[in-house]
Amino acid sequence: MAFRFEKVKNRNQISEFHEFPATLYKDYPNWIPPLRFEIENIFDPKKNPLFEKGRCERYLMYDSSKPVARFAVMNHSTRDTVFDPPMGGFGFTELINDEAVADGMVNFAKQWHGDHGYKKFRGPVNFGENMNYWGLLVKNYDEPPIYGMHYHPPYYKSLFEKTGAKKLDDHWSYKREFEMPLPERLVRITNRIESRSEVTLRPIDMNNLQRDAEYIRGIYNRAWREQDIEEREHEFTELSSKDVQKMVKQLKQIMIPESVLIAFVGDEPASFIVCVPDLNEISAETGGKLRWWHLPKILRFKKRAKHLRTTVYGTLPKYRKLGLEALTFVRGIQMTKEAAPTLEYLEGTWVSEKNWLMQRSLEALGCYHHKTHRTYYWDV
Repeated sequence: MAFRFEKVKNRNQISEFHEFPATLYKDYPNWIPPLRFEIENIFDPKKNPLFEKGRCERYLMYDSSKPVARFAVMNHSTRDTVFDPPMGGFGFTELINDEAVADGMVNFAKQWHGDHGYKKFRGPVNFGENMNYWGLLVKNYDEPPIYGMHYHPPYYKSLFEKTGAKKLDDHWSYKREFEMPLPERLVRITNRIESRSEVTLRPIDMNNLQRDAEYIRGIYNRAWREQDIEEREHEFTELSSKDVQKMVKQLKQIMIPESVLIAFVGDEPASFIVCVPDLNEISAETGGKLRWWHLPKILRFKKRAKHLRTTVYGTLPKYRKLGLEALTFVRGIQMTKEAAPTLEYLEGTWVSEKNWLMQRSLEALGCYHHKTHRTYYWDV
């Protein structure tokens, strides 16, 4: 079967790239479209610094005049070399339930990567932060996706694996209802940690966001570069100043300060946690679009949000045995619950299946594994 591939370039093609998935998910009421402007920022060389050393192209795939799939292919001279041989990327995949379409899409990606000197590629991945829009949903199709995470129909897993995809890794999402009481033993330990004279904890300072964003960036880059479990993460992307400034700018209007905490040892920023309200709740109401008339909805959102997502966290290596992770997590739950009583649950995402240390920590808090996103790889 001959398929036609069109590189997305013009406004009409961009619209079709975003609107095509809606035709696939009519029978999947839990699907929520991601915010369109965020996806567009990923593909905009003026807004995504990864284009400075990388390449990303997106395509629409047709059977005659009928769209049957969409996807993106990408590579990056630095990020891809954490693998030997280097692995390119393949993501934002959406397709009808047809093996020939899946084969055609993957074969196109193989040809593209081969033409660029690659022997392998992995996906679904994002040409951006690896904490968002990464992996194929393979566990729990009965709940809507939280902000930044993909939802996929069950048939995607079968189609991918029939194309020769092999598992690269799994990342788990953990869930915790706010109404659940915290374990008393953990609260006592947290109280003891916070009673130390050298340890202090505070919410992010909304009047000094740039400064606190730099504190978070410094901790994150050290924490994830020097990990306790060597095989815990196969890939690490350092946060730049541009990254954190962009994040702060995007989240400033909806941020709940009590859910973004920084712990200090003396005067040194030592540990942090960042949680954000589930913007998918807005996207579900607007169909993924944001217009000027949605501004009041956004400004009121944090007062009515029902879900919270843990996006990123970290502790400086030299302070990992002080219990600061427990301090930020426990106080984060307590303070956020008081500040935002409408919240029903939080979802902690992007926990590697190899990261038994974080799994134990979350389970000690009463969190439970409820979703899995899988990344595959293909040989070219």
